[in-house]
Amino acid sequence: MNSIKTKVCSSCESSFTCGDISAESKCWCNDFPPIFNLSDGGDCLCPVCFKEACEDKIDAYVETITPQKALKNKAITLPKQEKLIEGIDYYIENGNYVFKTWFHLKRGSCCGNDCRHCPY
Repeated sequence: MNSIKTKVCSSCESSFTCGDISAESKCWCNDFPPIFNLSDGGDCLCPVCFKEACEDKIDAYVETITPQKALKNKAITLPKQEKLIEGIDYYIENGNYVFKTWFHLKRGSCCGNDCRHCPY
């Protein structure tokens, strides 16, 4: 199944590898939330540009969320991602993990711990 390709980022023009090594070892982009359609334009982005594009798209979506909308948000229905991504799911402040609104939206409910970025 080795289908690794060297590509050029359509944003910054840097070279990067893309593709699945095996059925068990998927492309790096599979760690990110599936929030882009293939029709969103352009070819693949490098890991840095792809992360930035994800952050921008998620931040724009989060800005539209109210406590009422949070209960039936789109993130709840996305396939569960095992890996948490710094900058998307959390950031580190004074050595502590601070979970962002996106992380809470994916969980789908309030945990009751008075989280800083709780959308509920």
